[in-house]
Amino acid sequence: MLIRLYDDNISAKQVNTIVDILNHDGIVLVPTDTLYAFVCSIHSHKAAKKLAELKGKKLEKSNFSIMCSSLSMASSYVKPISNTQFSFIKSLNTGEFTFVMQASNLTPKIFQNKKKTVGIRISQNRIITSVIEELKIPLLVTSAPHEDDDGEIVKNAELIYEKYSSIIDFAIDNGEITSEPSTVIDLTSGENYDIIRQGIGKI
Repeated sequence: MLIRLYDDNISAKQVNTIVDILNHDGIVLVPTDTLYAFVCSIHSHKAAKKLAELKGKKLEKSNFSIMCSSLSMASSYVKPISNTQFSFIKSLNTGEFTFVMQASNLTPKIFQNKKKTVGIRISQNRIITSVIEELKIPLLVTSAPHEDDDGEIVKNAELIYEKYSSIIDFAIDNGEITSEPSTVIDLTSGENYDIIRQGIGKI
C-alpha cells in the first residue's frame, strides 16, 4: 500500500496503521531528512533479515543505522555521551547526520559491528518522528537503493515502491526529496570526530 502525504501532515490513524505494520515484522518505505529509506522495528529480526538480503548481505554484516526521534532516546542505545559530544551532536541535530558511537546493551547485538558500534540518526522529519514516538522504540533504517539502471538518482517514492513492492508492506510518498545521503561522523575516539562520509550535512 502506498499513500501520498503533502508537507509533513500525517494523521493519527495513518501513524497507528504504520506502527501496527512495524509491530508485525513489516517493512515501510519512508521519507527521511535525506534519501528515502526502508525502516523496520529495531526488535524485528525477521524484517531486518529481509533488508539485509535486499542489500545482498548477511544480517550480521549489514551496516544498519538506528533512527531515533530525539537525542534523549538515542542516548539510551549508546554508551554514555560526554558533555562535549552532547553539545556537538545537538549543534548538528538537523537529521542530516549519522553518528557512529559505542553501542549500549539496549542495542541488539546483531546490529552492532565487530567494534560494537552503531550508527545513530536523529530525525527531524515530522512524519518519521510521529511514528517513532508512537512505536516508543527506534527504527532500524537503511537507505533504499537510490540509483536506477542508468545510474540516475531515484527521488520518487512511487518508483521505489514499484520496484520493491514484494518486500515493502507500506510506503509513504512525500514527493521528491534530496539526492544526497547523510554525512557520517565517527565519535568513537573521545572528544574528537572523524568524517567517514561527506553527505548533505555540513559542519
